[in-house]
Amino acid sequence: MNFIRRYLILSKNKMLTLQFIPGYELNGLEVNQKIRKILGLVRKDRILVIEGRLSSEEEALLIQRTMEEISKEFKGVEICSVDYRKNEKTLPQKIREMLASMLLGGREGFSIVGPASIVREIKRNPDKIELLFSNNKR
Repeated sequence: MNFIRRYLILSKNKMLTLQFIPGYELNGLEVNQKIRKILGLVRKDRILVIEGRLSSEEEALLIQRTMEEISKEFKGVEICSVDYRKNEKTLPQKIREMLASMLLGGREGFSIVGPASIVREIKRNPDKIELLFSNNKR
């Protein structure tokens, strides 16, 4: 049974797919398998919201593989990893966070990955994330 959730948004007579990928779907995979799965979904014009941040090694490999696969049909990817932890915490909050970090493998937060032909830019501000979309697919 596939637990991937898809959310569809209509935008100017075109359908845009946001796909949520729970952390457990990628945790058991090797780095190359993760990258292959992510690129496969992004090539289908899906914007992915991945539970748990991608590591810097995974982001670097994703960018490398993307550069190898760029063509007229596939323009690349836009990536943004977000860590939602705040620095101003009390001692009990810090201890709780350290325990959670040990259990989750230091991957608190989420990552957004989308095709560059659809997602023009991802802006990350302290209070919000903005996805800027291209008017037309190139």
